[in-house]
Amino acid sequence: IKQEYEGDRDGEGRRHGLGKARLPNGDTYEGQYEHGLRSGHGTYRFKNGALYTGDYLENKKHGKGVFFYPDGSKYAGDWVHDQRQGYGEYLYANGDTYTGEWANNKRHGQGTYVYKETGSKYVGCWVNGIQNGPAELIHLNHRFKGRFLNGKPLGRGKFIFDIGCEQHGEYIQPVQEKEEEDEDEPPLPLEPIWKVSEITKLTPWSPDDEELLVPKETEGGEAEEGEIPSALDAEEGGDHPEGDAGEEGEEKREEEVNQDEEDQEITDFGG
Repeated sequence: IKQEYEGDRDGEGRRHGLGKARLPNGDTYEGQYEHGLRSGHGTYRFKNGALYTGDYLENKKHGKGVFFYPDGSKYAGDWVHDQRQGYGEYLYANGDTYTGEWANNKRHGQGTYVYKETGSKYVGCWVNGIQNGPAELIHLNHRFKGRFLNGKPLGRGKFIFDIGCEQHGEYIQPVQEKEEEDEDEPPLPLEPIWKVSEITKLTPWSPDDEELLVPKETEGGEAEEGEIPSALDAEEGGDHPEGDAGEEGEEKREEEVNQDEEDQEITDFGG
């Protein structure tokens, strides 16, 4: 298939100014050119249904732009040399959203991820697409404030309840016990365990108030699980604050699927 073009050209015959093009692979572009390259504002339609409309610089998405993916997801925000970088909002196919900073196509810096199914949201730091650093995980009638490492809460933190009290404690990474039979296969990482230290009224403590501590490991791989008064049980479904670690894990898995889809989309749609 020949490449077709209608539009302005410069003195050397190169595309320059406004024009329309149909590429050999069936994609189309309509917008601005500079000396033969897509530069300025334009709309690129992929034959598979994806679409990008926004700024270009020398054939690369660069500046402000919106990308609509075939699965119904959408990114609107900053681009640098064909990559999501700067500030932007991503609406995922499952209804989740991320609004915040990006680097190299990944969530990186400060950002808010909202889980549509539960209404919960993570507000805090990200590193290379993973929850990492000081953050809050906000649920319907309580929230967790602490630090995350590789997508999981770890170290000192507190659950804050709307009824006006807090449960302080620490997420501890259990020691991985080695079994002779499983030498060939690496063991699955254990979930951090929440260990309660005290119940208090509302306090101003924040994870930013202290330096990042080296995670503590418990002897024998078991942590003492604290009990809390029944008055602290969350109202919805009688959820127990100690069960929040599992809830965070579920939402994290959903978010990892979305990250994989993002990476695949970048591979499939160069633009």
